[in-house]
Amino acid sequence: MAGKVKWVTDIEKSVLINNFEKRGWVQVTENEDWNFYWMSVQTIRNVFSVETGYRLSDDQIVNHFPNHYELTRKDLMVKNIKRYRKELEKEGSPLAEKDENGKYLYLDFVPVTYMLPADYNLFVEEFRKSPSSTWIMKPCGKAQGKGIFLINKLSQIKKWSRDSKTSSFVSQSTKEAYVISLYINNPLLIGGRKFDLRLYVLVSTYRPLRCYMYKLGFCRFCTVKYTPSTSELDNMFVHLTNVAIQKHGPVMNNDKHCFECYGYDIIIDDKLKPWLIEVNASPSLTSSTANDRILKYNLINDTLNIAVPNGEIPDCKWNKSPPKEVLGNYEILYDEELAQGDGADRELRSRSGQSLGPKANRSRDSGRTVLTTWK
Repeated sequence: MAGKVKWVTDIEKSVLINNFEKRGWVQVTENEDWNFYWMSVQTIRNVFSVETGYRLSDDQIVNHFPNHYELTRKDLMVKNIKRYRKELEKEGSPLAEKDENGKYLYLDFVPVTYMLPADYNLFVEEFRKSPSSTWIMKPCGKAQGKGIFLINKLSQIKKWSRDSKTSSFVSQSTKEAYVISLYINNPLLIGGRKFDLRLYVLVSTYRPLRCYMYKLGFCRFCTVKYTPSTSELDNMFVHLTNVAIQKHGPVMNNDKHCFECYGYDIIIDDKLKPWLIEVNASPSLTSSTANDRILKYNLINDTLNIAVPNGEIPDCKWNKSPPKEVLGNYEILYDEELAQGDGADRELRSRSGQSLGPKANRSRDSGRTVLTTWK
């Protein structure tokens, strides 16, 4: 067993286990010495818990960052995006430019969203500007479409607030936080059905930030044809694309022991504008078709090639910048180290009066050209 990666997982999915076994890795229990642990978000809380957590050694890596929830919890994602917008405004960044109506030109990619109950008064003020609008409510800490419903009257919010204290419809805690977002009621339709896109992004390190986007993804379709009719607000089969529904009808802490593959959910409206709906920390690895299984198997394979180079026992002192040939279907989305080096190179050449030329937005690393700016 010497030299073999020892793995553990609490997610029994064939696309994971087949990838581990293909590499000749050895399965052990969590109570034994292990090198690689693909774990659920519930388990990662225990690993990094102040009370019950433990120190990871240099030959151990896990598939979540300690505070992934800053990106993957619905309310915190919106809060951090709003904070990012304000910071860019303070810096006078051109990314924070607004149009004559006060809307962001480049940062308007998340529907108008409020937190309830904290932002109730702000929500009411916004609702009254457009009383015919539809809003979607989601519990902050749940997934797979659980607890989601649509409203188009303020009275429905008040009824929900009363009912939530006694109904099993939501958590028994009367303080459970919800987000309420302006519903995208003009979605692009295919065959009359609403759909969303699932995109995968892998982060190998946050400091410096290095992330990759997977070239392959998939669409999830509603099982019932879409209608904006208010009479169908209660029919989740019309409005929600979550597989769990349909089949039944940045302030990030870096940690050298971590990597993470996120599932981004995007809706495109009928004007071809993309909207970020949410980010998932544990995108589903369940396969519903042969093509789905192949995609997810290859996704895990390519993820492991980046996170565990050559399938060898991890060493957290690794340079987490793999060569292009091991990326598979991943492509570099952003590399902060290369971007900073590129920026310094630009400044130096600018000061010396040299022309930057057409390749100024590229940096060379180990003899290969790598894009260093956001795509």
